[in-house]
Amino acid sequence: MALNTAKLVFWGVRGSIPTLERDTWRYGGNTPCLELAAPDGTQFILDCGTGLRMLGNQWLGTRGDGPTEAQVLVTHYHWDHIQGIPFFHPFFDARNRFHFYSFRSKDLGPDSLRQVLEAQLAKPYFPVDVTMMTAQREFHEIAGGQKWEINGTKVATAWLNHPQGCLGYRLDTAAGSIVYATDNEPGVAEFDANLRQLAGGADVLIYDAQYSPEQIAGERKGWGHSSWKEGVKVAREVKAQNLVLFHHDPDSEDQKVDGFLSAARQEFPATWAATEGMSITLSARGVDVAARRRAPPPAAGHGAVNGLPAIAAASDVTRPRR
Repeated sequence: MALNTAKLVFWGVRGSIPTLERDTWRYGGNTPCLELAAPDGTQFILDCGTGLRMLGNQWLGTRGDGPTEAQVLVTHYHWDHIQGIPFFHPFFDARNRFHFYSFRSKDLGPDSLRQVLEAQLAKPYFPVDVTMMTAQREFHEIAGGQKWEINGTKVATAWLNHPQGCLGYRLDTAAGSIVYATDNEPGVAEFDANLRQLAGGADVLIYDAQYSPEQIAGERKGWGHSSWKEGVKVAREVKAQNLVLFHHDPDSEDQKVDGFLSAARQEFPATWAATEGMSITLSARGVDVAARRRAPPPAAGHGAVNGLPAIAAASDVTRPRR
């Protein structure tokens, strides 16, 4: 990677549960997992949903037999953010080393993250136990409002509004800043202020847009999620450079996500809808968004460009910093 360049890759973008339906295929069905390669080469993993398996396979195919070290930042312990753990091959290689970060759960008490990881390989739910996971593992208990530095990347956290707790993360690299604020419901002053403080001036704001504004105000109120409209509001208020709509609902077909994206761009043009395989590169020249081009499944819908709706067909778009 070029000096002072950071690259973010989306390996899982769906919320709640993975999807296989053809109508959710274009944006992707894996649950949350992001990979960030910092300018100095430090590897960060944001959440461990089913997208983590794809990341592990990619590392196995490109890194050869050398050891791997990475920082794993977990937002919270709901299944869609941890269910990829047993299927990440690098965890089963003794040459590798991982540093895990998350908070102490009120339900689990001390060493919550270690308990959660081990429970993913516990009887009677999984055929092998945690002793098979031979990579070196270090666990760090953190809380909202903390700041620390890892090899030149500054990390900050904030509490978000989600049942049983959730952390938002900010990573300030030499190439730019990324805020990962998934699983958050607006409307509580304390958490709204936390988010805005965390996201101020971010180059990239990744934000929970699982539901429509109407759902948030109605039947999904209290479920701990947000909408594209709230994402636009936050992005404007904090003067973010780019907004990424994230954590798509499993019942949201691609066309529905297209609609959220179209509506958001009417109000905040620098908006993207997270897609599996999408990458964002930060550098001195700005933010480059490269959307993956996938071959369409059989019987692609009408009104498409090369099998993809026009709104999703663009790729390799660079936006200079304002």
